[in-house]
Amino acid sequence: MSEDPYYLVRRSHLPDVMQRTIQVMELLNQQPHHSVLEAVRKVGISRSAFYKYREAIKPIYSAIDQQIVTLALTLMHERGVLSDVLNRLASSGSNILTINQSLPLQGKATVIISVETRNMEMGLDEALDHLRTLSGVEQVNIVGQG
Repeated sequence: MSEDPYYLVRRSHLPDVMQRTIQVMELLNQQPHHSVLEAVRKVGISRSAFYKYREAIKPIYSAIDQQIVTLALTLMHERGVLSDVLNRLASSGSNILTINQSLPLQGKATVIISVETRNMEMGLDEALDHLRTLSGVEQVNIVGQG
């Protein structure tokens, strides 16, 4: 086999060092002001272990090219919130494929959006974090990938 194949393995079944590498990557994503040294110390692995495994560990959605991701969002029923979400997704380079919105109940609506992530200019995690910072966005979850 000339290519290095991918395998789908549950995170809980990965060796401890790989799970800690994931924790470091998540910490660096959530708190970009941290240095790698600070993050590995906080998690309890060496820098060399982190650098050894960081390129080999990817969330499943980042390993799939031309992927379609389905998001479920809980939005406040306020003027412009959905528009802000769609604009943020478009500015990230994603291609919006479908939008379905429930009727607002108790001031909130559920919106299901399918986006193509192939041309995104940032990682999906970063794009979702940007959505979560928007006023009126209560929750953002990935509900499907294909």
